[in-house]
Amino acid sequence: MQFSELNVKPQILKSIEDMEYTELTDIQKRIIPLALDYNDLIGQAPTGTGKTFAFAIPILNMVNENSFDVQATIIAPTRELAVQITNEINKLAKYLNKLKAIAIYGGELIDKQITGLRKRPQIIVATPGRLIDHLNRKTINLSSVKMVVLDEADEMLNMGFLDDINEILSRMNPNHQTMLFSATFSQEIENIANTFMHEPQKIKVNQGSLTLKQISQKYIYCREADKIEIASRIIELNDYKLVMIFCNTKKNVDEVTSQLLTRGFLAEALHGDMKQMQRDRVMARFREGTINVLVASDVAARGLDIDDVEIVFNFDLPTDDEYYIHRIGRTGRAAKSGVAISFVTRGEQRRIKEIEKYAKTSIEKGSFPSLDKVIKIRTIRLLERAKEVADSSNLKEVSYDENRFLSIIDKQLNKFEDLDKDVLIKGLLSIIINADSRNSEIEEIKEEIDNRRARRSNNGVRMFISVGRKDDIKVYTITDMLVKNTSLSNVEINAVTICDSFSFFEVPREFVHEVLSLSNEIRYKGRRLTIEEAKEDRRRYGKDMPTVISGKKALARTSKRDNKTSRLNNKNMKY
Repeated sequence: MQFSELNVKPQILKSIEDMEYTELTDIQKRIIPLALDYNDLIGQAPTGTGKTFAFAIPILNMVNENSFDVQATIIAPTRELAVQITNEINKLAKYLNKLKAIAIYGGELIDKQITGLRKRPQIIVATPGRLIDHLNRKTINLSSVKMVVLDEADEMLNMGFLDDINEILSRMNPNHQTMLFSATFSQEIENIANTFMHEPQKIKVNQGSLTLKQISQKYIYCREADKIEIASRIIELNDYKLVMIFCNTKKNVDEVTSQLLTRGFLAEALHGDMKQMQRDRVMARFREGTINVLVASDVAARGLDIDDVEIVFNFDLPTDDEYYIHRIGRTGRAAKSGVAISFVTRGEQRRIKEIEKYAKTSIEKGSFPSLDKVIKIRTIRLLERAKEVADSSNLKEVSYDENRFLSIIDKQLNKFEDLDKDVLIKGLLSIIINADSRNSEIEEIKEEIDNRRARRSNNGVRMFISVGRKDDIKVYTITDMLVKNTSLSNVEINAVTICDSFSFFEVPREFVHEVLSLSNEIRYKGRRLTIEEAKEDRRRYGKDMPTVISGKKALARTSKRDNKTSRLNNKNMKY
């Protein structure tokens, strides 16, 4: 069935056409016609089935633009889902000029929301707790509501919102249409339906009829220590632009993010310990493509609406079968294909079978690319980029700085005119792609990592920085700060340890002078930071402040060791 066949306002159809959607999903085909006839409905459908459009289209078709009463209320379990639904409604209402939809949720100043409510929105999308706050303040009046949607009702009940939902529904005009959507159907949901719904029709979309058919699902049997290497190879080989990696714990989310950053990926973490403003910023950067890898806990599995995620990794197998559906549903959206890869360690084969049975799907055993293949792709891409920059026909498109650098490079190359250029190119490529420092087989990765750690400990210098956990600093923030303001790369910053009031990190000895020059020059949240060299025989931290060498003394000591590195010219650097 095509969207153009729906008997809805032409402005809605025009918006759908702009979004380049043509064919309805299974749940949309079954829900929308019944909803347009004002039936109460129960839709049992997991995420990724297109249910937002299934209730948003009937709502927009029903709402009277010329009335400024609240005519539709959508209740969602999380802030992220409330914002996502509101954005989808506003896209569909692009040509309904007088229509307004607003998201109401906790974690945002209530005064700001009251200001938004004064603009008289016809549609409110809210989390239960904040909606009750507004009802008690009398800043929202639900007496004119004609349509109510409970989205992801099972999740709201799991989060303890049953009493809130009952209270909200009991305070509404009883003469309204109700639609309830849930991935599972419990006795509590049955009770809500019996109490507040009138002869609801049940529509069920089985797991087997999900968009799973558009997702290539595989599992890779591996050791825990090999997961980062395998994920890195797969992302790099396929040049994926938007990647989601799911972990079971917040600790794993932070650790995986840190390891990906050290490998040069643009990655950020998303989990429940982050403030709403931070989560919104991370999601905005992911949608814009400023970062291309999002490492998330299951709190982010629901309510994220990003159509272009190309691959999802289950870094940890989910503890709940249902979460597998929610996780992989982040890819293969909007009729696009997607890839889902699950890492399976020893003893977890049974979990894969359980997930297959629950999702009524088949997950194939997959393999990971060899390092030889990855090196080949790296080399090809580097050569292609080098050709682009060096090609005289493209020089007009190169920036002023790049032109200046090319002239410097040209002069330096002339000094090596007696050297075979092929030998020079091979050497440069080898350095860039680290081909000479990595193993050829995945089974040797752990041994190589241990060797690298040993080499770093022999040449690494422990540094102290005056920012810690109480400042809401993260490992990747410190790494990013150093990379942006020095010539260090991610891989050269190691052993980052966050304490309450301060932190440590380790850098190669040859970079110490450069890092020390940042002391009192670099800022975090407007505060100047002190960077010192910690005494190497005192690495204890916690309640006792470690002994550190003063910046002035350390800088002088480092200058004697390495007079090749000069202080950075940048002053008052901000972060």
